[in-house]
Amino acid sequence: MAFIDPNLGLAYGWTLGESGWHTEMDANLKRLGAIVGLSVKDRDLTAPPASPTEGDRYIIPAGATGDWAGKADQIAVRIDGAWEYYAPQVGWLCYIEDEAKLTVFKPTGWSAGVAI
Repeated sequence: MAFIDPNLGLAYGWTLGESGWHTEMDANLKRLGAIVGLSVKDRDLTAPPASPTEGDRYIIPAGATGDWAGKADQIAVRIDGAWEYYAPQVGWLCYIEDEAKLTVFKPTGWSAGVAI
């Protein structure tokens, strides 16, 4: 039986030979690839881009539409031709590429950011 880490949401604690290890480990590795060293292309697009590249990441703004509807403040990551979503935790840092700003996730949402 796996447990879930409260900070990054990673599964851990399997016993040797336990079923499900391989699928949970795949999910862990995808999550780490999505959120460690977090840098996003944009945070004010209200619709997913028409032709995203694998690995592209975005912060979803309020009022987003399409596949992003109802996922405000989450990180959208393009993996295997589909969007995956990760809810940020307080204290996560993120570089916003199109603004050249570093932002932090607070209890009230993403900060305005500091120019880098």
